[in-house]
Parts: sequence; C-alpha cells; structure tokens
Amino acid sequence: MKKIMFAVLMMFATSTAFAGDSDALKGILKSKNYAEAASLLKSALGQLADNAEKAKAYNHLVNLAMEKFDKEGTAQLTGQTMLQTGKAAEPFDTVGYYEAAYNALLDAIECDKYDNMPNAKGKVAPKFHDANLTRVGNARIQLVNAGQREAQLGNEQGVLKYWGTFLDTEDCNFLKAFDKSGEAGFLGQVAYFTALYANQNKMVDRALKYLDIAMQDPEQAKEAQAQKFAIGQANLKTKDDTVKFINDLKEFYAANPDNEAAFGTLCNLYSGQGDNDAVKALVKEKIARDPNNHTAWALKGQFEMNALDYDDAIESFKKACEIDDTNPIVLTYLGYCMNSKAAGIEGDIPAQKALYKESMRYLERAKDIDPDRMKANWAYPLYQCYYINYSANDPRTKEMEEMLK
Repeated sequence: MKKIMFAVLMMFATSTAFAGDSDALKGILKSKNYAEAASLLKSALGQLADNAEKAKAYNHLVNLAMEKFDKEGTAQLTGQTMLQTGKAAEPFDTVGYYEAAYNALLDAIECDKYDNMPNAKGKVAPKFHDANLTRVGNARIQLVNAGQREAQLGNEQGVLKYWGTFLDTEDCNFLKAFDKSGEAGFLGQVAYFTALYANQNKMVDRALKYLDIAMQDPEQAKEAQAQKFAIGQANLKTKDDTVKFINDLKEFYAANPDNEAAFGTLCNLYSGQGDNDAVKALVKEKIARDPNNHTAWALKGQFEMNALDYDDAIESFKKACEIDDTNPIVLTYLGYCMNSKAAGIEGDIPAQKALYKESMRYLERAKDIDPDRMKANWAYPLYQCYYINYSANDPRTKEMEEMLK
C-alpha cells in the first residue's frame, strides 16, 4: 500500500512539474495582434497560473510591440534611402512606431516585475530580462522624438505621455543595467520642458519631480531652480505653508548666497507678506556683497519709486541698467521716474525738456525690446516725452496716442 501511494504521489508531482500553459495563457499567446493580446491579458491576468505565466504573457506583448517597432523602423530607413536615390518613398506608420516603443517599454517593465518574482518552486530565475533590456532600452530613446512631435502638434497630453514616460523610467529597476550615458546631452532639457507642461496641467508633483532631474544638468540648473521656487510659491495655500516655505528658502539661500532665484523669490515672499523691512535688509546685504547685482539694484529702485523718492530711484535704476539694459520693466520704471521728476521742475523749461529727452532714450529701448508691451507698458511715459519735446501733432506723439486709445 505504501509503495502504491508513493507511486501515485510521484505521478502527481510529475504531472504538476510538467504541466503545460494554462488555457488563459494559451489564448494570449495565440493572438498575433497587439491590441487584442493586451486586452486578453488585462481581462485574464488573475486567471494566469503563476508569476512565470504572467511574465511570459507580458513578454508576448513586448514581442508584438517590438515587431511593429522594427517593421516601421525598417520602413523608415528604406524610405530615407529611396529619397536619397531620387525615388519616391513608401509611407510608414509614424504614430504606430512611437506607440510601439511606448508599449514595449511599459510591457517590458511589467514582464520584468513578474520575471523577478518567485516561481511555483519559490525560486527567482528571470528568463526575459537580458533580451528585453537591450532591445527595449534602445527603443525607449524614441520616446524623446515622439514627445517632440507631440509638442510640435500642440498636444500637451501627448508630450506628457511620451516625455513623461521617458523620464519616469529613467531610474526604474528594469533599466538600471542599461547604458544611458548618451542621454546626458538632452535629458536635462527634456526634463525642464516636461516640467513646464506638467505645471500648466496642474500636475505639480510631476513638475517638481522633473525639475529635480533638470537641475542635475548644469545648463538647465539655473532655470529649473527658479521654476521650482516659482511653483512652490504659487502653490502656497495656508499661512503655515508660507512660513515653512520662507524658512526653508532662507536656509537654502544662506547656504547658496549666489543663487539669484532664491534671492528673488525671498524678496517676492517678503513683499507679499508686507514685510518691506525684510526686503530692504535683504537687498542691502545683497548689494554690499555683490555690488553689480542687477536684481538687487532694480528692487532697490522699485522701493524708492514707491516711496516717491525719484532721485534715489533714478540712481538705482540707472545702476541696474548699466549692469543689464535688456529688462523692459526696469527701463520703463526708470523712464517713469525721470518723467515724474521732470514734471516737478518749475521755472526751468530747458531742464525739464532735457530730463524728458533723457527718459525717452530708456523708454525707446524698452519699446524695442518689448514692442507689444507684453511685459512693460512704456507707451504713456513715452507719449509724455514726445509731447513735451516734439509737440502734440508730431507723428511720434500721434503714434503713442493711438496706442493709448
């Protein structure tokens, strides 16, 4: 009896060890159409026997996606060759090409997840990782081109889909062994612009994540840091949020006193809190440490202008313009202060006209830089300059008059 039972157990164990694919898996593997196979897998995932079957099913999707990717990639290369030889190129499926790269990547990540889980015997023995790593890793780079195409078409969701997936998979376990050194030349730029798209679509967490990636690129770090501060400031909801943000920023600025974004954001926050003394102290310290800091002189001039201290404001704005004369707002503020000072001159028409004429030079510079007045409204102070120096009927005065209507 013991021998018979032992034989039965042996038969059972043998049948289990060599059991074939489940019916659910067979149905998935039978499909040669990606969309159909993906749909079958989605509906039958819970019916698959174990992690090994799930890995095998997802690997089948990778195979189907890569077949499409390779087919369209070959058609594209063939078409380029034909064009070079003066022949008409056959069209290829651009959208399908990029979508195949996208699908292959996500399916390979899922395949790798199950492939690295214990099998029915409790062992981890990945079967598909090495083959998928190379082919899918190389296909992934096309998501950058796919996102660029979507950006050119004005499709923000498409940009976030392709560029976002490219960035989100940068440090995934599946790709850790893949050589991504070639991405260094464009990763930061892709991350920065994807962050802008994410922020426009109210995806703040994603925007901040992508900005952190962009900040690793020396060429993008400054703009990415400034954008990160701006997003943080724009999303403050409570007083406690604001206090914490200010304290964190003060700590960052103390450690990075040359960071212009931190300086400017701190000044804006203090101003928003009505703490003008804190702004003035910050600006004074900045100028003492960095006498050629454009932002500090511009802020100093703005405070003096608001206090109607036009002489000091003119001096500060001039200093700012000596450092950088490409900011139309600062140029317009300078012209406004000169006009205000000129309007207060009594009994000395030549001196008054001379000051308006000096103001005109800065305002015309602002006009050249910002002709559509997108940043600075230079039209009215420039109208004053033309009116005083050239008369009401001068064409230049009339041009400004039309703008003000």
